[in-house]
Amino acid sequence: MQVAVFSAKSYDRKFLDAAAEGTGHQLRYFEARLAHDTAGLARGFPAVCIFVNDEADAAALRALKDGGTGLLACRCAGVNQVDLNAARDLGVTVTRVPAYSPHAVAEYAVGLILTLNRNIHRAYNRVREGNFALDGLMGFDLFGKTVGVVGTGKIGSLTASILKGFGCEILAHDTYVNPACTAIGARYVGLDELLAASDVVTLHCPLTPETHHLVNARTLAAMKPGAMLINTSRGDVIDTGAVVDALKSGRLGYLGLDVYEEEEGYFFEDFSSRVIKDDVLARLLTFPNVLITGHQAFFTREAIGNISRTVVESLTNFEQGRALPNWVEPAPAGS
Repeated sequence: MQVAVFSAKSYDRKFLDAAAEGTGHQLRYFEARLAHDTAGLARGFPAVCIFVNDEADAAALRALKDGGTGLLACRCAGVNQVDLNAARDLGVTVTRVPAYSPHAVAEYAVGLILTLNRNIHRAYNRVREGNFALDGLMGFDLFGKTVGVVGTGKIGSLTASILKGFGCEILAHDTYVNPACTAIGARYVGLDELLAASDVVTLHCPLTPETHHLVNARTLAAMKPGAMLINTSRGDVIDTGAVVDALKSGRLGYLGLDVYEEEEGYFFEDFSSRVIKDDVLARLLTFPNVLITGHQAFFTREAIGNISRTVVESLTNFEQGRALPNWVEPAPAGS
């Protein structure tokens, strides 16, 4: 089957080609992100593969459908970049990769906590310039601290387990109670109670209408003064403007982001020789107590391999008319 792969980087090609070897699928790679004005590149392709910052809105989906596309295979877990209602109405099947490596993201979240707390990133830059002074690098023991985990699915529960190993008290918040979290002694509480009691808050919830700007001016005011906030979920879970205000006032003590509200067009690209025109992002990069990385929490050999194999399995199942275990079911019409 002919497959158009958008937002394709060299590592995508390497792992997808390996997964597709011997299947008969012919993958055509495009560096461009999918959007309405680039959807024409996929004309004649029965399947299209996209990533987190592609834009599969109604207009893009209509263009894909008109060009003969029947399958949209997302090589990611979240599908907030896809208008699922439009896909349903157009008859475009959507699949995702629900669990590529929850360990990768959980371990990375803990890495952000440790790096921010102990100022490892700042120490690294100092030592490279011959500065071995310790002033300004003091951190705190994680042992005995309270960590609030918001979203306790596979990634959140693994993060909680790792932090429990550091000797942290775990507070959890989610719509559903995960037995894996209660088994390690995590206590489920309301969001405001979690925010008020936690020294570190780490976000692992999906982006939904209910979680959009879950962290905002009100919830930031409810946080323990000087606490650390970590986000490896989706950028829009945080109201970034409110976070900047909280950093400026000193209410928020540390911020670690692997995702950003307006990351499209910046993350996964090289801007080292160009001007960052996003004033909020540029401002965040000036804070000494802020650590931002470019959506790399998922980026391990194991995760990319699993993503590629799952995508190719969905392509094969679709082509052969078999059941699609990773089909994304849209909301019923009229809901």
